[in-house]
Amino acid sequence: MQITIELKDKEVTRMSSMRAERVGEQMKKELMDIINNKVKDPRVGFITITDVVLTNDLSQAKVFLTVLGNDKEVENTFKALDKAKGFIKSELGSRMRLRIMPELMYEYDQSIEYGNKIERMIQDLHKQDR
Repeated sequence: MQITIELKDKEVTRMSSMRAERVGEQMKKELMDIINNKVKDPRVGFITITDVVLTNDLSQAKVFLTVLGNDKEVENTFKALDKAKGFIKSELGSRMRLRIMPELMYEYDQSIEYGNKIERMIQDLHKQDR
């Protein structure tokens, strides 16, 4: 009997993480549309959402994004997104069917920048070999 309970708990965890992934993918698409078409703050620059990671209980969403521009523009974009958080959350709530809308936390994704840096280093090595 106890083995069945343990297996049940693992199954619930696996199913809830799969749901979190599905909701995260949908949320990523909706957030891109909301930020690009509905948020009118001029401080919001060109944004690409690279990933949305939700907790298994869907109470928090970490939104990973990149911003085209220098450090000052990135900072201004994050300030604008923070100011528009309530509007974005309400827009998201009207588009998605969730009992509770997750708390949005924005985080700068450095992976693309890091990838570009590695690419430049590889190109420089190839130039030196010639």
